[in-house]
Amino acid sequence: MHPLISSALAGLPLTPFELLVLALGVAVAYVIFGIAGFGTALVAGPVLAHFVPVSTIVPMLALLDFAAATVNVMRDGRSADNAELQRIVPAMALGSLGGAAILLMGRAEFLLLALGIFATAYALYSLSGFKSQARFTVRAATPFGLVGGVFSALFGSGGFIYAIYLAGRIEASDRFRATQSALIGLSTLTRAVLFLLAGVYADRAILVLATLLVPAMLIGTAVGRRITLSLSRVQFLRIVSVVVLCSGVALIWRYMAR
Repeated sequence: MHPLISSALAGLPLTPFELLVLALGVAVAYVIFGIAGFGTALVAGPVLAHFVPVSTIVPMLALLDFAAATVNVMRDGRSADNAELQRIVPAMALGSLGGAAILLMGRAEFLLLALGIFATAYALYSLSGFKSQARFTVRAATPFGLVGGVFSALFGSGGFIYAIYLAGRIEASDRFRATQSALIGLSTLTRAVLFLLAGVYADRAILVLATLLVPAMLIGTAVGRRITLSLSRVQFLRIVSVVVLCSGVALIWRYMAR
């Protein structure tokens, strides 16, 4: 390993083999992100937790998620549904402020269980095939934006909330993915700025490790995008529902294990 990199990672001593394992985990996580537009923490989090402190994972994934979302928007930004963004972003911003307030009060843990149950129930309902064909109304943007913003600020886990709303509003999978990427980009940018202001990124090890994992992120995102282009809408939504289900189960498990 290059001496400069070794020096920067002194606080996170990793062997080349461990870096390779991390890169593989991140690549798989961003295949999911490339398909569904969220879910990286679900896949990469457990892998990263074996090698780096948990306090490092969230700010590092915020940087990688923002970079991945930016890449997607640069590629497919014209496909994003600007009308949906205009509806949901203000509510998302307000929800993020509410989430930050709840976090400061220190009583956020109990919300994990409610969020996990909601996500699991919705995903099972969606996968059951018994759902109504009715679309969400434009009014649904406000509650979904608020809830997504709250949980993005609290746990970095609001992506699937936006996905549920967009899946009920947008027919074309490319428009869904581009719009979801734009939302995730805005959400993660907010978190990254907060981490920056809090001095988290003063730890060079986080920045260096994120930089080392950028190639894995780019490869995973590209593979996920290619897979998405070959899927029908039904197949695409089924994958999104499975990722939502896994997210819900993971949140319930996180609540029970705390």
